[in-house]
Amino acid sequence: MNLCGSSISTPPHYILLGADQRYYNSDTPGLFGGYKRGKIYGRLDCPSALRAIERGGYVKHRVFFANEETALAAGYRPCAICMPDKYKEWKSSYLKR
Repeated sequence: MNLCGSSISTPPHYILLGADQRYYNSDTPGLFGGYKRGKIYGRLDCPSALRAIERGGYVKHRVFFANEETALAAGYRPCAICMPDKYKEWKSSYLKR
């Protein structure tokens, strides 16, 4: 039962960042996490991100994305640690600009 005494449970809501850099509610969790200050996104199990979270300074700047396309469209780059191949692709195309 929930707080209202009803046995109907509400699905969890997740706050994701969209391509337009606006937050929106989602019924499904994001597949990728990001660091807003560095404009980096990566896997949720990224060792570098997990170390930063453990130290505590990273959490308040954490964002989540539904997919890679959204992260890229929002101006984020792939993490060089957990996504080295995607990072190399991104860096190669970035340097050609």
